[in-house]
Formats: sequence, structure tokens, C-alpha cells
Amino acid sequence: METGWSAVDLAFRDEVRAFLDRELTPELRRAGRLMTSVYADHEASMAWQRILHGRGWAAPGWPVEYGGCDWSLTRHYIFSRESILAGAPSLSPMGIRMVAHAIIGYGTPAQKKFFLPRILTGEVFFCQGYSEPESGSDLAALSMAAVRDGDDLVLDGSKIWTTHAGEANWIFCLARTTRSDRKQHGITFLLVDMTTPGVTVRPLVMTSGEQVQNQVFFEQVRVPVGNVLGEIDDGWTVAKYLLVFERGSGAVAPALQVKATEIAEHASTQPGPGGRPLIEDPSFSARLADAQVRADVLEVLEYRALAVLQAGGNPGPASSMLKILGTELSQRISELALEAAGPQGRVYQPHATAPGGPVVDYTPPPDGHLSGQEWQAVAPLFYLNNRAGSIYAGSNEIQRNILAKAVLKL
Repeated sequence: METGWSAVDLAFRDEVRAFLDRELTPELRRAGRLMTSVYADHEASMAWQRILHGRGWAAPGWPVEYGGCDWSLTRHYIFSRESILAGAPSLSPMGIRMVAHAIIGYGTPAQKKFFLPRILTGEVFFCQGYSEPESGSDLAALSMAAVRDGDDLVLDGSKIWTTHAGEANWIFCLARTTRSDRKQHGITFLLVDMTTPGVTVRPLVMTSGEQVQNQVFFEQVRVPVGNVLGEIDDGWTVAKYLLVFERGSGAVAPALQVKATEIAEHASTQPGPGGRPLIEDPSFSARLADAQVRADVLEVLEYRALAVLQAGGNPGPASSMLKILGTELSQRISELALEAAGPQGRVYQPHATAPGGPVVDYTPPPDGHLSGQEWQAVAPLFYLNNRAGSIYAGSNEIQRNILAKAVLKL
């Protein structure tokens, strides 16, 4: 495996750096630097997506014919890492990085023509309707009903933990169209306009105080049959395909590597046991070094998965492995960040961060006072948000079951 960059790769890196230096405003850099979870401030995220779309870089992972980039794996990595280093805010993954791939893989020509260009511009902004109050991680146990009535399917039920449902104008969701002994059968994948009568969004407040998650209620919501993605009763096939992209086809390692490096820098100035810099504490430095090594290993595993995708294959159970490793390592790094922040990192100061949604029941100090530094204000929110990492996209226990069946044949 080549470990150095070629002259062509270095030229591309310089092109990316020049673009980021030119286009990232101080406001956008702040939104990226002070993110409290995997979701950036919504307005900043959409503003950055419009800029990327103007350059043709909003969805580099898509096939070229739909607006993607004909990049090598190295270029994908360079772009991801340089964007993180420059402090670019993340893009919402539900449209560009998730349902778009399902539309490309299973959509009709009309669906591709309508949705894909609008996802790129941000005119269509998707949220994901998978989990339900009684069937969170056991996705196939969902019960929201979709009953055929002429050219429509009529939806009744609810979805929960729906990120950015308040900002989205479309939702992709799974509904039960047929009941049978095999719960994976009889599920249909639907694209639903959020302005359809009968759709109601109820915000949920997270432990961080942010209002990012929601519960979405469907009461006699009529969805045209033309909005079915794939075949009626065979939505599980589409959902499994999409989950590959949600669980582990993206580049998570660069962000974790950057975060670990930042923690090392902060720990070199923060006092630890005995008043010496925290980085000199053997226990802390050993745990941080372990996290850095694991981030490097994760990077190699992500390369393997991306290589399979680039060759037109499906990473299969490797996506479950990456989901486990990535989320659990992110949790570990968030714990180290909170430890490095010290007492000042325990102060609740969301006004000094760039949260992924409105913060409720919080009044910032009139003078904007900040106890400590901005990174210390981010640490507790980053920690709280990361607790959900091992649950969303299918709990890590579910992922281990998948690996046990698919790899170990248990």
C-alpha cells in the first residue's frame, strides 16, 4: 500500500485548500469548529452545501452522471480531511449521503429526475422516518400502516427520533403494507411530502438541551403510489441497501483523528494531577494514544469499504463493523475531550457553541460571558450527543448480531 501522496494528489490537495480558504467564511468555519454532534447548524450547513454545489463538490460520492465526482479513493480522503481541518460544517446526511443512493439504485427515471437535482441544490431536504416508539432498533418490527386506496397509500402511525423533521420538506420512511409471518416482508419504502395534510411534527428535547430530534405523526396521510421507491412490499430490500450507506460507507476516521489531535494539544496546556500538564499523566496519555491508534486502524478499514463501493460492490457486513468501531471510538474520544476540558468543561454554555438545533430552556448571559474557552464549552455537549451514537442507525448490539450471522454463521 502506498503511504505517500503522488504529485497529482498533492496538486488536488492544494486545489481543495485554495477552494476552502476562498469560500469558507469566518461564520461557516465557526459553525464547523463548534459543532456539538454530527449535525452542524442547519443554516450554515445549507449555505455550505450551496457553495459546494456551485463547485460540483456537494455529492462527490454519487455517480458522475447524476452530479458526482470521478475521484479516486485518495481524492475522497483528501477532500474529507482537508474540509475537517479547515473547519467546514458538515452536510446533512439524510439526503445526499443516504436516500439519494437508494433513489439512484431503485428509483424510477421520473423519481431520479425530480429528486436528485433538488437534493443537490437543497430545494429538497429529507429527514428519515425509520424508528417507531415500539420498534426502535428492531426496525423490521415497525407497524405504521400503509393501506392501498386507488392510486394512493394511506398512512397511519408515527415515527420517532426523526432528526431535523422540523426543517425537512420531505421524509423517506418505511410503512407496513402487508402482514405476514416474516416481519421483513410486507414493508414498503415511501417518499412523503412533509406538507401533505395529516403530517404533524412534535419536537423532542435532547439531554444536551438541543431540539434536533422529533416525533412525526401520520394521520390519514395520502401518498401517491408513484412515490414508492422500489416495489410495494419489498421496501426491506431498499432499506438494507440504504443502511449500508448510513452505517459505514462514509469517512468517519479523519474527523476522529483531527479530534484526537486537538485533545492532545489542549491537554498539553491543561493542568492534570499534581498540577502538571494533563498530557503527562500516564493514564490519560495511554488512553489518548490508544484512541489515536484505533482511529488510524479505522481509516484503513474505511478505505477497504470504499474500495468495494468504488468497484461497484456492496461492503455488506463490513458496514456493521465500521458502524460499531466508529461510534464507540467517537464515544471514547468524547470522554477524553470532557476530561481534558476539566472543571470549566462541566459548565453548561451552549451559547458558545454551534448546536445542530435550537437550544430550549436556556438563557445565555447578557454579556456573552464564557467560562473557559470555546472548545471547553463544546466538550460536554459533544459528550452528551455521542451517547446516542451506539444506538442510532441500528444499535451496536444489532450490528453484532448481523456480524455473528453473516460472518461467523452463528
